[in-house]
Amino acid sequence: MLPADVDEAITRVHHEEWGRVVAGLARRFGDLDVAEEAAAEAFTVATERWPRDGIPPNPGGWLTTTATRKAIDRLRRESQRDAKHQAALMVHDDTPAEPTGPVEDDRLRLVFTCCHPALAMEARVALTLRLLGGLTVAEIARAFFVQETTMAQRITRAKAKIAAAHIPYRVPSAEDLRERVTGVLAVVYLVFNEGYLAGEGDDAVRVDLTDEAIRLGRLLRHLLPDDGEVTGLLALMLLTDARRAARVSRTGELVTLDEQDRSAWDPDLIAEGRALVDERLRVVAAGGERPGRYQLLAAINTVHTDAPTARDTDWSRIVALYDAIVRLDPSPVVRLNRAVALAELDGPLVGLAEVDRLSEPLDGYHAFHVARAELLRRLGRSGEARTAYDRAIGLTGNPAERAHLTRRRDQLVGAGPPRGPR
Repeated sequence: MLPADVDEAITRVHHEEWGRVVAGLARRFGDLDVAEEAAAEAFTVATERWPRDGIPPNPGGWLTTTATRKAIDRLRRESQRDAKHQAALMVHDDTPAEPTGPVEDDRLRLVFTCCHPALAMEARVALTLRLLGGLTVAEIARAFFVQETTMAQRITRAKAKIAAAHIPYRVPSAEDLRERVTGVLAVVYLVFNEGYLAGEGDDAVRVDLTDEAIRLGRLLRHLLPDDGEVTGLLALMLLTDARRAARVSRTGELVTLDEQDRSAWDPDLIAEGRALVDERLRVVAAGGERPGRYQLLAAINTVHTDAPTARDTDWSRIVALYDAIVRLDPSPVVRLNRAVALAELDGPLVGLAEVDRLSEPLDGYHAFHVARAELLRRLGRSGEARTAYDRAIGLTGNPAERAHLTRRRDQLVGAGPPRGPR
């Protein structure tokens, strides 16, 4: 195998196995620092040995074994090692481990550990993205619009608090699940979003992260089948992921929703997501709980997938659904999405006025400048549109999106007004 092929394989294995290795080590050793650092050391060894020895038949097993040895070596070197050393030796005991929660899945336990109420919401999400998703500190910082050093300190403090508070590594008891699930859903959705449009790197889409988020979503639904927001989030991810094959062109450019080949959308994922949305609609119609944010976002996606062409999209329905979300969550990003939909219903001038009201909180958010660029383009204000495209390109780390925005910018002269949402 050529060195380039080995490097590519190691990158792929890192995406696929990082969360599993860290979660398994966390369960065995009960220490997140030990788990993360031992996993990192194992991957370092892999980059040294695999180019020479070849990729092992079971890369995940190889990494887990290597990381376990590294963790034991570290614990032996610690001054206060007696209890931890004994725990490490138990790794090799063949006695089956006792259950640690209602769902036997290491990664789901890790999510609930990282989303403990003792931690601030931002810390819960950031820590889980780091430990479970394997995202870099820089990637997580960008998702939160904060400096990388700030995010590094936040993650370090969160791990220290888990250790100091002796937060258990388990799925919480049934009576505690509902109060804990909001933070878990936020984590899963951010993992999905980072995979669906990767913030940086060579991959436009990180399928390992989208698949992992959907896998966790299915586990959460199994755990909480009557929770509307759990069902809503799973439906949202399925309906969004159904469009994956149509989102990037053969030349590696992002394809916006209005230009996608809808025959390439996955009908099975759409049917599954649609069935979940219909299930929640029946509950609401029967007098059940009012839909939350994830259920409403899933409903918006059903409007898109129901339309045979972009021109057939029911924009009045989408704006109404965004109005409902704004009442629950009037955040700038939600209002930006509503403004983009409003532009399709009432025209680009109305949409631009709404977008420009968000300039202060969203100036560092690339999607804000993309929305401005597209609306200014439709209004024929090419000079301003070019400036907005330049700003958006400068803030975009995804290669497919950069290629798309660059082409849109370079076609400004003499281009007709484009239609459709991002």
